[in-house]
Amino acid sequence: MTTVQENDQIDTGITGPGIQDCGYGREFGAFYDRIFRKDAYADLTARQLAAWHPQDGSPALEFGVGTGRIAIPLAREAGLEVVGVDSSPEMLAGLRESLVAERGAGKGEVAVTGVHGDIRSYTDSRRYGLVYCVCATLSMLLDPAQQQSAISRAAERLAPGGTLVVETASRQWILDLHEGRNRTSFFVPYPAPNSGLLTYSTRLPQEHLWQASHIWFEDGVSRVGSELSRMTSVEEVDAYAAEAGLVPVSRQADWLGTEFTAESPMFITRYTRPEEAGDVERTEH
Repeated sequence: MTTVQENDQIDTGITGPGIQDCGYGREFGAFYDRIFRKDAYADLTARQLAAWHPQDGSPALEFGVGTGRIAIPLAREAGLEVVGVDSSPEMLAGLRESLVAERGAGKGEVAVTGVHGDIRSYTDSRRYGLVYCVCATLSMLLDPAQQQSAISRAAERLAPGGTLVVETASRQWILDLHEGRNRTSFFVPYPAPNSGLLTYSTRLPQEHLWQASHIWFEDGVSRVGSELSRMTSVEEVDAYAAEAGLVPVSRQADWLGTEFTAESPMFITRYTRPEEAGDVERTEH
């Protein structure tokens, strides 16, 4: 299963009614896979997510599937069906290309379905043992009400006993990075020769917003992209989950299992939907 849909229709590549796209794919689609590599760390992420799946035959749901960096190895290695929602036609086009590349590399079909949709309002008729929203996707929603909506929609799709995983950048780390200033810049070298990411960072403290303009360098070529995100705190995500009826299970700083501290750049929090007596909802296959 390697399809891309818009709700129940084949994706047209055009943002439909009710789907608000922030333009991230237009900014970064051409070089997203160079910044966020489909590498051993992505495979590690998929293995950890698979370990948090109840292994009951239920599918998994990703909010912000992008080009399939996590969904494809999760489906391939864990044998899970993965439904991936994204508001960006460009990212979903990248997902299609990734699935074609999988087949071309002799790896066969993987059970990944891309859906053109908005994570703030997404719904379907299924129940999932695992829902995950990683790589700071939640912080692309710019106010608490939007973030709450996404977490609530994710919780609604969870089967009883299912797991929600949220990974995003820590507000405190962003504040510390700026050292009291509203503007800063930093360069991150990448393993490949002559490659790296230069970021010009601006924080808008009153709105808890963070503007990051990136220049990607590789083999003498540079590409530019800009993003606006919300500086999101651990406490806020916990409150969103509690409002949605979820219970926290664990928190860590990265996919290696490093303990989360106030200095950690990212946080990964796992929640569960309690199994209620008399809850007769079943996972649909």
